[in-house]
Amino acid sequence: MGLPVDRTRIWAYVISGFCSALTGVALSWTMLSGYTLHAAGMEMDAIVSSVIGGTLLSGGVAFVPGTLIGVLLQGIIQTFITFQGTLSGWWTKIIIGLLLTVFIALQTVITSYKDKHKTGDA
Repeated sequence: MGLPVDRTRIWAYVISGFCSALTGVALSWTMLSGYTLHAAGMEMDAIVSSVIGGTLLSGGVAFVPGTLIGVLLQGIIQTFITFQGTLSGWWTKIIIGLLLTVFIALQTVITSYKDKHKTGDA
């Protein structure tokens, strides 16, 4: 394909590191602290937002606006449970986990349906 692999790989790591550092600074400003355990478990939130937005866990094409919709949907659920008042914070994790399970099952059904109905027009 003519892509410079080494340079592309280095730039991917540079962009990823910059975004991680920017996120760390933003989280430190939000929490008014630099405590490292504030972000424990947030990687699952990132995965959930991506999957809800339509990114396949098996790889392939990601849809950035869909991921933003996933972030908004997850934020709405978390805000609703937090401000509802009578529910524990663990309900947020439970509901997000159930939502993730539903979307993974939906992805599995859709991809298996697409695989079954592929045409031989390669």
